[in-house]
Order: sequence, then structure tokens, then C-alpha cells
Amino acid sequence: MELVDQFEAARPRLMSLAYRIVGSQHDAEDAVQTAWTRVQAADPAEVINPEGWFTTVTARLCLDLLRRRERRGELPLLADDLPSEQLSADEAYLRREEVSRALLVILAELSPGQRVAYVLHDLFAVPFAQVAAVLGTSAVAAKKLASRARGRIRQAPPDEPGRSAEHVEIIEAFLAAARGGDLTRLVSLLAPDAVRTADRRLLPPGGQTTVHGAAAIADETRAFADRIAAAVPVLVAGHPGAVIAPGGHAYALIRFRIDAGLVTRVEITPYRPGTTFLDVAA
Repeated sequence: MELVDQFEAARPRLMSLAYRIVGSQHDAEDAVQTAWTRVQAADPAEVINPEGWFTTVTARLCLDLLRRRERRGELPLLADDLPSEQLSADEAYLRREEVSRALLVILAELSPGQRVAYVLHDLFAVPFAQVAAVLGTSAVAAKKLASRARGRIRQAPPDEPGRSAEHVEIIEAFLAAARGGDLTRLVSLLAPDAVRTADRRLLPPGGQTTVHGAAAIADETRAFADRIAAAVPVLVAGHPGAVIAPGGHAYALIRFRIDAGLVTRVEITPYRPGTTFLDVAA
């Protein structure tokens, strides 16, 4: 099989890898296409391991892009900073490829080296020797970068693991009911005197910053169906919550207060980097 044919066979995997590194469907396509032009110019006799070479070339292009973003102060890319067409394209790709929305949010906060090391080794099983070649460092340094990334991505759950697990289940049920428009189920998960608060910057003109009562909160979710569809459970400052992330780009945090198995308070605030983690059980 010729080198160009081997590249075409590897293209879906390279696209998947590039997307997780750069977090943008358009930028991932650009990186893979640039890698394709380099394949066309390469001498097949000099490429001993085509698949490994394709991965290295693509990952280096993605690393260069991340470093340029970092120099411009564009890390992480938040939803508010992106045009709607990019968010739509990223959302479509994320859903089609079943990419972890929550993981993308946290990957966006890593340094370029940490992100590349984690994606290559932990998600795509690339040996550290090859990861080091991409990063221009040693295998030991590459391992340290991946380890730091893991520490940032996941943290231990709260001190009461039983309660934490119960709260995660309640939050998942709440989001599922809201996505499905099941108002009866939503009301059953909310305390009768529950309160929803939201930062005014996240509301449409005329939106209420505070809503009282289970029925009113449940009814309001119909107006925010698109945002709820982009919400996933995470740990927020160490406690079960959720992040709204269209296309994998952070937009807002949702904190829940839960007492006696019912949601008593829902607080929606703008996303603040450094507060979101994956549960160790996720």
C-alpha cells in the first residue's frame, strides 16, 4: 500500500487525535490536511513506521497551534470567545464522535505540553518515547507532563463518598429530566421551596436572576433546552455539579445543594478556570 493510501486509512484516527488536542473541529481538520501535504512530499523509503510517523507529524502541528494560542493568551478557548458557527461545528463533531464534553473542558486548561502528552499516551496509547519526540524532550519529562495532566484532570471525591455518589445520581437524573422535558420528574427531584439563582450575564434580557419553587424552576428549563443539552456532571470545586460546555467549550458552572435526597438550590455562574475536575469514578 502506498504512503498516501496508508494516510487515508489513518485519517479518521488522526482527526480524532487532533480534535482532542486542539479542541476545535476546524483546527483539527487543518492540522490533518497539513500533515497530508507533508506525506505527499515525503520519500516513502525514509518512512519506516508510517502510522507512527503520521501521528508524530499531526501531533507536532497541533502542538505548534496550542503554543501559538498560549502566546496570544487564548488558553482556554471559552464558549463566549468563539463564533456561533464554530460552536455548532464542534458540537456536531463532539456528538458524532462521542467525545467527552467534560474532558475537553479540562484539557483546554492544560499547558500545551501536558495536553499533548496526556492525549497521546493516555487516550491513544502512544509510547512515551514517541511522545517525547513530538514534544522535543526526554521520555522522563514526557511522563511527568502526562502525570501532571492526570492530576489536574481528576481529583479525589469529597470526604463522604456515599453521599457524593448519591448526589451524582440525583444531578444526572435532574439533567436527564431537563433534557427530556420531563417536568413531572424534575419537580419530584426538587424540594418544594427550592431556589434557582443565576448570574445576570448568563440570562436573556428580562430573565430572572432568582426563581422560587420546584414547579417554577422546572417550567423554566424549557427556555434553556439548548444549554441543558450541553451540560454534563463534573466535580465543581470538589463537589458534584455540572458544566455547560457547547462544543466542549466551557460556558457556565452549575452548583447544586442537595438535602434529604432533593435539590434545594441551583446556582448558575460563569465558568471559572481551575474549578472543574472529573470524578475519579468517571
